[in-house]
Amino acid sequence: MDDPASDPSATADSAPAGPASTGPASTDPVPSAAPALSTGASGFSALVAEAEAAPVDGWDFSWFEGRATEERPSWGYARAMGERMGRASAALDVQTGGGEVLDSAPVLPRLVAATEAWPPNIARATARLGPRGVVVVAAGQDDPLPFADGAFDLVVSRHPVRAHWAEAARVLCPGGTYFSQEVGPASAFEVVEYFLGPQPERVRRARDPRAARRAAEAVGLEVVDLRSERLRMEFHDVGAVVHFLRKVVWMVPGFTVDRYRSRLRELHEDIRRDGPFVAHSARFLIEARQPGGR
Repeated sequence: MDDPASDPSATADSAPAGPASTGPASTDPVPSAAPALSTGASGFSALVAEAEAAPVDGWDFSWFEGRATEERPSWGYARAMGERMGRASAALDVQTGGGEVLDSAPVLPRLVAATEAWPPNIARATARLGPRGVVVVAAGQDDPLPFADGAFDLVVSRHPVRAHWAEAARVLCPGGTYFSQEVGPASAFEVVEYFLGPQPERVRRARDPRAARRAAEAVGLEVVDLRSERLRMEFHDVGAVVHFLRKVVWMVPGFTVDRYRSRLRELHEDIRRDGPFVAHSARFLIEARQPGGR
């Protein structure tokens, strides 16, 4: 998918994309290019073993090349964020993950900070962003942001575990902008429900963009843009599904190959017979403005 994000230490009640969460909101492990199926391992056991052996540290999703794809949202978050960074004077990236998305901005303001909660990602983000003058600060997704009121004219966040609207509003200066791409409702639930069965409606409806609008407006922000899309995902072999569930750990909590081996074997046969396993991610873009300023 288009770019990775944040914190595999979130609690179950903050589930961004699946029925229970121990991780970040991002579910973007697959590139958008058309696949060229791997020929090195074609049998079920070999595919599963290859996926189990692959490292899942950090948010490098290159392993999925040729094995899975996901459509990109039409608005192009990373590009649009980079454009806004180029016009800002002081910016904050909340839940930066390993800093990959922020680092994609061609030009950064003179003052840029980023927060992150997961220690391995803090180290990765510091190494990546430090040379560009970005200060990376350890902060949990529900912690108060460790910055002064009105410190930034731009706050961004890609796939936050949970948007902290009151804090975002507090650190924005008058006329400042909050710009975020978030995971929407029932994202990749075809995968979730293949293994866990049908999920309750309250779980399927979580992360509704209309709720994000209400939350932003409740703290005094003016929502100037709100868009949502559902995007096609394809898994071209069972190994890609195994790697996805090992890496995006909140989708099927407690997933192990041994626990779900029979279901995985069924999925392998389904893919061989019918073609790629298809799911749909949900994404929404929200842009809000702090009233005042020039």
